[in-house]
Amino acid sequence: MKIKNPVLPGFNADPSIIRVDDTYYIANSTFEWFPPGVRLHESKDLVHWNELPSPLADVDMLDMKGNPASGGIWAPDLSYADGKFWLIFTDVKVTEGPFKDMHNYVTTAKDIHGPWTKPVLLNGVGFDESLFHDDDGRKYIVQQTWDHREYKHPFDGITLTEIDPNTLEVMPETARTIYDGTDVKLVEGPHLYKINGEYYLFAAQGGTVWTHQEVVARSKTLDAHSFTTEPGDPFITNFDTPDSYIQKQGHGALVSTPPGGEWYYASLSARPWHHETESATDPRGWSPLGRETSIQKVEWDDEGWPRIVGGHGGETFVDAPPKDAILTEAPKDHSFHDDFTGKLDTTNWNTLRIPFTDHMGSTGDGSLKLIGHDSLSSTFDVSMIAMRWQAFNFDASVKVKFNPFSYQQMAGLTNFYNDKHYSWIFITWNEEKGHVIEVAQNDNNNYTSFLKDDAIQIPEGTESVWFRTKVRKQFYTYEYSFDGQEWHEVPVKLDAKILSDEYVLSTYGGFFTGAFVGLAAVDYSGYNSTAEFNNFDYTELPDPDEPKE
Repeated sequence: MKIKNPVLPGFNADPSIIRVDDTYYIANSTFEWFPPGVRLHESKDLVHWNELPSPLADVDMLDMKGNPASGGIWAPDLSYADGKFWLIFTDVKVTEGPFKDMHNYVTTAKDIHGPWTKPVLLNGVGFDESLFHDDDGRKYIVQQTWDHREYKHPFDGITLTEIDPNTLEVMPETARTIYDGTDVKLVEGPHLYKINGEYYLFAAQGGTVWTHQEVVARSKTLDAHSFTTEPGDPFITNFDTPDSYIQKQGHGALVSTPPGGEWYYASLSARPWHHETESATDPRGWSPLGRETSIQKVEWDDEGWPRIVGGHGGETFVDAPPKDAILTEAPKDHSFHDDFTGKLDTTNWNTLRIPFTDHMGSTGDGSLKLIGHDSLSSTFDVSMIAMRWQAFNFDASVKVKFNPFSYQQMAGLTNFYNDKHYSWIFITWNEEKGHVIEVAQNDNNNYTSFLKDDAIQIPEGTESVWFRTKVRKQFYTYEYSFDGQEWHEVPVKLDAKILSDEYVLSTYGGFFTGAFVGLAAVDYSGYNSTAEFNNFDYTELPDPDEPKE
C-alpha cells in the first residue's frame, strides 16, 4: 500500500501528527475560517483520513471576529500525555507590520471527540507553539519568538518555557532560547521529541514559500543554545527540486508506527501550476489549493540523524507501514451534495471568523437561507458558507431565490480566497433592468463588475436562478440557467492564480489559506434581505496532469 501525497488535499496547513495506540491524528491550521478553528483528522493506516468534530466549535472556545485574513488559528499542536489529549494553539490578531499580537491557549480532552476544556491563556511570546511532555513529568511550551524591533530580525529563535503541569501557569523565569536556527532565518514551527535519550528539535525555516525547509537539531540537555543542527542538507525542502510535483515542504511533525515500527513525517506542502507563457521556475507557479498535508517516510543514519527516504525533496508516492496498519475506510474524493434538510454540515462547510448562527441564517426543509449583512470585503459580519477547493478541476452549482430592490443587495455563488481576493456570480438589482445577473471580481481590492450595462436581465416571473462555476486548474468560468437544464456561460474567463497563496503574497502578508467555493448573501444597506439556496453540488473531475504511481 502507498501513501499518495498530498494525503489531505486543499487547504490543510501546518500539520501536527501523533499516534495514540493504533490510531494516528492530525491537527491543522484553519486561520480565520470557522468552524473548525482547528481541523482534526484520524487514520489507522496513514493513507486514508477521516475528519473529526472540531474542538473549538463556538465563540466561548474561540472568538475571531474582526481578525484579519490569514490571522486566527496558526499552527496548532496536538499531543497526548497523562491519559488525555492536549491541544495548544495561537489566535493571531495582527498579520502585517512590526507586531504580531497573538494569544496562545491550551485545551485538553480525555476523548478526541470531546468535550474539550475551556482554553487557558498561556502567553503571547510567539506563534507556532507546541507542548513538550518530558519523561520526568515536566512540561514546556516550545515556540517561535517574535521581536518587533526594527533593528533586529523579527524571528528571534526558539524559546522553551516551563509550565506547571497542574495549574498550567507559565513560568516566565524559566524561559530560554534553545535554538537560533541557521542563516536561512525565519525559524518557526518547532516540535521537540526525546528519542534514545537525546532531545531532537524539528523546526521550519525560510518562510512558507519556495525556500521553505525543515531542519533538525539535537542536544543532550534543554539548556540555552545547546542544540546543534543536523549536518549536510536540510531535513526536507523543495527549494532545489523545482520539478517535483510536491513543493514547499517544511513545517510539520514526526510520528512513529507501533513499537518496533517505522517513522514518518507529516509536512505542509503545495502543488503549483504555471501558465504556458510563464517559466516553470521563476515564478515557480501558483497554488490556489493552498498549503496541503503530505507524509514522507523517515530513516535514521548511522549518526542518529533523521533523513527523508528518497532524498530531502520527498516523494509523491510513499511506502505505507507494511505491518500493524489497519485499513481505514474513507471517501475516494471530496465530491459533495447538500440538500440542506438538516443542520449545517460543518465537516464540509466553513464560515468566516464566527460560527453559523441564526443571525447569519438557517437550514432545513431543503433550503439554506442566508440573511444579507456586510460585503464580502468585511472582516466582521459576513453571511457566507464555503468549502475548500480540494481538486484542480471541479464543477459546483446551486439554485438561488432572491428578490433584491437595491444594488446594495446581492446573493450568489462565489470563489473566494480572502476579503481582498474573490469573484462571484450573483443576483442583484439595477435601475435600468430591475433584477439582473452580474459577475464581479475583487483583485487586491480593485473591484470590477464585468457585465455592467450588459448585466443579464432575469425574465419577469422567474422564481429562481441556477448558478454554476467550472474550475479547470488555471482558469474558471461562471454559468447561469433559468430552468436548471439549459446553461449559459458568462463570457468572462477568470485566472485562478488570483486565488492563490503566491498571488496574495505579492501584496499582502497574510497568504496562508487557499481558495474556497461558497454561497453568499450581501445587504450592506442594512435591510437584511434574505436569499434562499437549494441543492448545492460540488463534483470533482480528474486531473490529466496528476502523476501516476
